[in-house]
Amino acid sequence: MHLTTFLGSLLIAFFATNASAGVLSVASHGFSAKQEIDIAASPARVYDAIVGQVGEWWNPSHTYSGNGNNLSMEPRAGGCFCEALPNSGGVEHMRIVYLQPARVVRLSGGLGPLQEHGLNAVLTLSFKATEAGTRVTAIYNVGGYMVGGFEKIAAPVDQVLTEQWSRLKNFIETGKATPSQAK
Repeated sequence: MHLTTFLGSLLIAFFATNASAGVLSVASHGFSAKQEIDIAASPARVYDAIVGQVGEWWNPSHTYSGNGNNLSMEPRAGGCFCEALPNSGGVEHMRIVYLQPARVVRLSGGLGPLQEHGLNAVLTLSFKATEAGTRVTAIYNVGGYMVGGFEKIAAPVDQVLTEQWSRLKNFIETGKATPSQAK
């Protein structure tokens, strides 16, 4: 996946929800970004959608194959968040390193263009029951060496992740990853 593809569809669903997002810090050796989103569903339902239906809500523009149906996640420690590619190819986007169903999913790996750099990245998703459903908190910490530094990539990565959580919210609440367009 090219950086232009990765950045190309950032704003499609970015402002469509009550998500809060932001780059917490950027340094020469990495960055940290945090997103929070409230979803009108139980933590168990949110967890099930993340690990069992990732291909239904993950933006296919942010895949190597262009097809969300090629994504899968094995809900176990060591489980792969993977993508099938033609001719028996594949991509390991991330690997689950910590799992407490309906409470915490922690994955290790660089997403998209981060994968090809000398990086260590960890995405922690935590679920907290609220009166209205679930608050999902996503923290993505990325460190290591990246040609050109992290200053230019941190905000776009934050925006892409915010878009993914917006799509997850829409999928769980409406059955469709993207909001319906008024006609």
